[in-house]
Amino acid sequence: MQRQNIAGGSTWEQTVGYSRAVRAGSMIFVAGTVGIDEAGAPAGDGGAYDQARQALRIIGRALEAAGGAPRDVVRTRTYVTDIGQWQEVARAHAEVFGEVRPATTMVEVARLIAPGFVVEIEADALLHG
Repeated sequence: MQRQNIAGGSTWEQTVGYSRAVRAGSMIFVAGTVGIDEAGAPAGDGGAYDQARQALRIIGRALEAAGGAPRDVVRTRTYVTDIGQWQEVARAHAEVFGEVRPATTMVEVARLIAPGFVVEIEADALLHG
């Protein structure tokens, strides 16, 4: 089985020693992804919806670099620092995966990698054909 590591450009990748995504055969595994902007800050207004949308954009780019697309996603996991914001995160998720309908989980966690980040999403994809 061939393995392809996909870099995303995050400063955390080198520090932690991970890849944004890994393609192994027909599977693509996208690491936990926060909604970070080009300056390294939480995306948009810093709210859960804007951060989720940006995290999903980053995930989409990683999938594409590995030969996949959002339509190939079979599982997502979402971590939020306030489960009370689940509807904002769910709205962003549905905008990308509403027709795909992957299996998904959302859980509340105490905090994420850096202050200000309120949502982190990871995705697994299965390539068809």
